[in-house]
Amino acid sequence: MSGAETTVGPKNGGRWNATLPDSIFAKGSSGRRGLTFPAWDGDPVTSDLPADCRRGIPADMPSLGEPEVMRHFTALSNLNHHIERGMYPLGSCTMKYNPRLNEQVAGLSGLADLHPEQGPEDIQGLLAALKLLENSLCELTGFAACSLIPAAGAHGEYLGMLVIRAFHLARGDRDRDEILIPDSAHGTNPASVVIAGMKPRTIASRGDGRIDLDGLREAVGPSTAGIMITNPNTLGLFEMDIQEIAAIVHEAGGRLYMDGANMNALMGKARPGDMGFDVVHLNLHKTLSTPHGGGGPGAGPICVTEELARFLPGPWIVKVDSEQDGKNGGTYTLEKIPGRGSNSIHSYFGNVGVCLRALAYIMRCGGNGLTRATECAVLNANYLLARMKDFLEVDHSAGCLHEFVATGSGWKEKYGVRTLDIAKRLLDYGLHAPTIYFPLIVEEAMMIEPTETESRESLDSFVAVMEALHEEAKANPELMTSAPHVTPVGRMDEAQAARNPDLRWAGPCNCG
Repeated sequence: MSGAETTVGPKNGGRWNATLPDSIFAKGSSGRRGLTFPAWDGDPVTSDLPADCRRGIPADMPSLGEPEVMRHFTALSNLNHHIERGMYPLGSCTMKYNPRLNEQVAGLSGLADLHPEQGPEDIQGLLAALKLLENSLCELTGFAACSLIPAAGAHGEYLGMLVIRAFHLARGDRDRDEILIPDSAHGTNPASVVIAGMKPRTIASRGDGRIDLDGLREAVGPSTAGIMITNPNTLGLFEMDIQEIAAIVHEAGGRLYMDGANMNALMGKARPGDMGFDVVHLNLHKTLSTPHGGGGPGAGPICVTEELARFLPGPWIVKVDSEQDGKNGGTYTLEKIPGRGSNSIHSYFGNVGVCLRALAYIMRCGGNGLTRATECAVLNANYLLARMKDFLEVDHSAGCLHEFVATGSGWKEKYGVRTLDIAKRLLDYGLHAPTIYFPLIVEEAMMIEPTETESRESLDSFVAVMEALHEEAKANPELMTSAPHVTPVGRMDEAQAARNPDLRWAGPCNCG
């Protein structure tokens, strides 16, 4: 909607307002029920619970019919923002639309109904599909071997660090325990390094937002185990010196790890293995269109060079060719070679359902389709950058890849409106906010990533809202600094909410 169409509701100190009254948690009338259980005709039920621990009167639970229950939870679900509802410009997260076909493939009975303890002879179709995904990811990234086991991107980072560490230890190089990390890195990078038993060391960025080569040369040494780089980096910029960076680190004896969170900007255009990287993890929920967020299962496979392949955790899916398998193209078995590979970091083959969704996406798009997705993602980001740079400052504005980082520092200085206020006010327009205050190297940062699945009309609508917010900031900044106004909960003290969360409704209760 445009700014002119927005109706701003009353400011109410963060309490439930008229759009969702307190009574939503006090519905029902005595005697109503949506389900009736048959009468118990067995022996009387006794309890060993001490009398002083029992209720004096029955719990004051709501009595609701089935329609009321369904409407209640439907109303709550409608409060959530999701990709089927509108644009999700959450930078670095690549919140693209997930095609329903992916869900249908993962739900096929021949795949979804399998038990993880079944032997290889019973799951040939699944093993063939997973091996195809491994090979596809290797082709996409330019590497020799793949592990589908990691259950999330950070889990993939952790396994990648274990692989690099195991590589050095196998050569007797026990003093290599330092991983170099640019100051624009994702927050999980240093955490993964520490958990894997190594030490992170920060490398500064140049004024153009890319890695400082002089600082890198000074940092590498006998203790360098490797470097973790996001390419393109969190500013949406490609590391143009990546091959020189690879040469510097390799010459020092280290290995290169690429955080593949931004692979949606490279897919079909450039491969990490060709740039000099030794390990990469892929966020299937970002690049390959599997479900994102909500606490559900994830997947963060890693791909590695030939020299690191033996350090991947098993069991490995191996294709066995024989004269009898001509009809189906081969049979598959599982191999676990003693003394090779890291200890398993996840049960079985990772989160198989998520992996199957990614394979469905790859096969539906094909090579040309994946390349086109990258082209459209980069086009959409540059379109937004061009449309908004007149009223929203971008320090590194000489073109971007799949995302860009704007700064709200100008609005803060001129109007007293912070990036947080922009994010909160966007909620009143029914839009999700971009990522804010990351990366830390940009003051009042606002990271915007539209992805390839947004239409031009959707992008234009987002620009129109941001223009409306700019006018509001100039004319009535208090409207923004006190936002949101039409959401069920208004502006909260976020520090207190984090330290002392209120996780339950404290309504009337007759507990006896």
